[in-house]
Amino acid sequence: VQLQASGGGLVQAGGSLRLSCVASGRQLSNNAMGWFRQAPGREREFVATISWDGARTNYAESVKGRFTVSRDKAKTTMHLQMNSLKPEDTAVYYCAGARGSFGGTSRSNYNYWGQGTLVTVSS
Repeated sequence: VQLQASGGGLVQAGGSLRLSCVASGRQLSNNAMGWFRQAPGREREFVATISWDGARTNYAESVKGRFTVSRDKAKTTMHLQMNSLKPEDTAVYYCAGARGSFGGTSRSNYNYWGQGTLVTVSS
């Protein structure tokens, strides 16, 4: 499975960005997918996850109410709509494919990783 993340960039605080993650190769239609992020000098942290059918989602407390994760009906593309961005959201964002139908918050639940896309939020 190859995961390609895109949509990062530079945005002012309060602005919005939409990240996308396209899966190719082996299908992930029966697998959950998720977003993680890693800021400079910090460990990679969970952001959001969506179940295989899109029916269940879960978010880190720091992004609840501001970020929305979704996936298309073909289940090949996942999105992360990020609103009301803050400088502390600055990080490289990684998409990931889970081992099972619901990924959870732990990195160990995910065995497919994209290359990351940089999000920079200026104050």
